[in-house]
Amino acid sequence: MKNWQKSSLEKNVDKRKQSNRTPSSVRVISHCRYQSKKISGGVLMTLTMTQTKTVEEQAILAKKAAKQLSILSAEDKNEALLILADALEKNCEAILTENEKDLKNGKDKDFESAFIDRLALTPERIAGFAEGLRQVAEHADPVGDVLSDWTLENGLNVKEIRVPLGVIGMIYEARPNVTVDAAGLALKSGNAIILKGGSSALSSNKAIVAIMHEALENTKVPKDAIQFIATADREATQQLFTMKDHIDVLIPRGGGALIKAVVENATVPVLETGVGNCHLYIDEEADTEKALNIMINAKTDRPAVCNAAETLIIHQEWLDKNKDQLAAALWDSGITIHGDEAAAAALPNVVPATESDWADEYLSLDIAVRVVGGLDEAIEHIDQYGTKHSEAIITENNGNAEKFLQLVDAAALYHNASTRFTDGGALGFGAEIGISTQKLHTRGPMGLEALTTKKYVMTGDGLVR
Repeated sequence: MKNWQKSSLEKNVDKRKQSNRTPSSVRVISHCRYQSKKISGGVLMTLTMTQTKTVEEQAILAKKAAKQLSILSAEDKNEALLILADALEKNCEAILTENEKDLKNGKDKDFESAFIDRLALTPERIAGFAEGLRQVAEHADPVGDVLSDWTLENGLNVKEIRVPLGVIGMIYEARPNVTVDAAGLALKSGNAIILKGGSSALSSNKAIVAIMHEALENTKVPKDAIQFIATADREATQQLFTMKDHIDVLIPRGGGALIKAVVENATVPVLETGVGNCHLYIDEEADTEKALNIMINAKTDRPAVCNAAETLIIHQEWLDKNKDQLAAALWDSGITIHGDEAAAAALPNVVPATESDWADEYLSLDIAVRVVGGLDEAIEHIDQYGTKHSEAIITENNGNAEKFLQLVDAAALYHNASTRFTDGGALGFGAEIGISTQKLHTRGPMGLEALTTKKYVMTGDGLVR
């Protein structure tokens, strides 16, 4: 793992103890404002920094805003989301201008192509942000849903009601899209959010948040419901770990080092997302065309994302019949094979696989290939190396498919479909705040309902026990 891939949080847990500063002394830019002038095709905006606040002060503002947000109607929140979507599209050029600064910085530091891909914005991706917000607006508001309602023999009425979590702390790395998706889902589900993106996307995120703040001035949603820690200071991030008086949940989204650092050092409850060492198993009875199409899509559509396939497990008999077509498909797609001895015997140009090839994410056009004698061996391999994210079987044998779907432990499982569908937008959520690979309190792509909890409301008529 290269140095830039290691979480700044993990590298500085011990350094925090050596610092003479108190947490409240770390001051960050909490409000950014743009001065704008019209240009062809949009608005060019120049960032000016105004007011500074400590991270704790931002958390206090977020908690206050969460109270206001929790009682807004679905119509008020939907109107705000649509206004945010329009504002992002109208200010596309301003966002791209700031994104260029981040991209230049990344290239100057020789970041890998997978990292640059996650960081890069285009007009199409920004339009996708906006469309995601509009889709979220179309979804039913979960807040206030009565999950169950009953009356006891003594006359006490009991209602189980869905409510917002409160204040969400979002810690993430190089994806500016997370800034928009997380803010939109948080607002719609009645939550305030404190965003702490990675330093590599600082200029992009500042621009996005400033535009959203400006747009919220014209809505009933308080702009303090979106807080952005606009600093590369690592200690500012670490403060979020212990602010349990103000923050209800932390959500880390990024590489394994980041997630591990948050999980191991936070006193605030953590809703854990996971890395994606995703597997495709091509069964003995897999249809050749389906298998090749699914494999190429899962590996090449966007190899730098967490739902891309990293390991291909192949039944020996299927490989014997289809090795020439498989080799051609991999070669034509520019995929480098890291394989075991059986794969090397059947396919050309195979790099001998090491233990790290089975265990790690490539996030590139590389794939590990393991040849097995049957379904049980494939499941055993996934059990050993999988990260409980997304796993797929390609087969025409429904019995084998059912066994795979029942026995493999993962948040998302597929039969004859690509792992690339593990995505809130692709599954109709509108957007996602991350993919949860844990089992409490939610699992899989996290949309609106995942950002809520419940409370019990009891009504009586002078009842005592």
